[in-house]
Amino acid sequence: MIIVRSLVFQAAFYSVFIALMIIGLPTMLVSRAAVIFVVRCWVNSSLWLLATICGAKVEFRGLEHVPRGACIIAPKHQSFLETFALIAVIPEFTYILKKELISIPGFGWWLKASGQIVLDRSKRGGALSDMQRAVLEKLAQGRKIVIFPEGTRKPIGAPPAYKIGVAILCEASKVPCVPVALNAGLFWPRHSLLRPPGTIVIEFFPPLTCQDSKREFLEALEAVIQPASDALVAEALAQNPGLLAFQKTAAEA
Repeated sequence: MIIVRSLVFQAAFYSVFIALMIIGLPTMLVSRAAVIFVVRCWVNSSLWLLATICGAKVEFRGLEHVPRGACIIAPKHQSFLETFALIAVIPEFTYILKKELISIPGFGWWLKASGQIVLDRSKRGGALSDMQRAVLEKLAQGRKIVIFPEGTRKPIGAPPAYKIGVAILCEASKVPCVPVALNAGLFWPRHSLLRPPGTIVIEFFPPLTCQDSKREFLEALEAVIQPASDALVAEALAQNPGLLAFQKTAAEA
């Protein structure tokens, strides 16, 4: 039954995405606010479909820890789910994205129109300075910058590997950084179409401020995100131990 529901969800998910991407094209000529409205419609409809078809509901905790003004949001990265689910609750969001995503036909237009920041990793050292300038510009506009500290998705149980980029941005901007823990990888496994039922938790924690060194900041950030994410994973597994089977299936795919 999970396989059938997962396939139905995938069909509905991409159908809605394509439909809104086409119908919403005129908003690119109107304003960024109009573009964001269409994006939020897609996100909210996707979360509704996931809950209705697959029985996987997203629960946001600790939203009171998100400052009203400019800040940096630093989530754990386990799946594709959190990349769009966060849009549902973060106002004036701006993601830091890899350049390859901009080249995706159609989808890249939406990323540009919504004012996201593109990281060109081929520039190496120059990429960080370009990213820093773009982030400071967006923060000056009151935006909330979303950056995944590990840079890429990590499967459940994988050793953490936090990158220096988030520490550089926090030191340069002096804005608070909100750690975010989650267990989304259990419900949206890498390289798998299966979407098991349960409660997906995305939890925000009190903001961190700059440390005496970038390394100390990264250690403080990891000290919040890692154990909290492990606890959320354990919480979900206590309710449904069978979720681990989906991780093994995805790993073998």
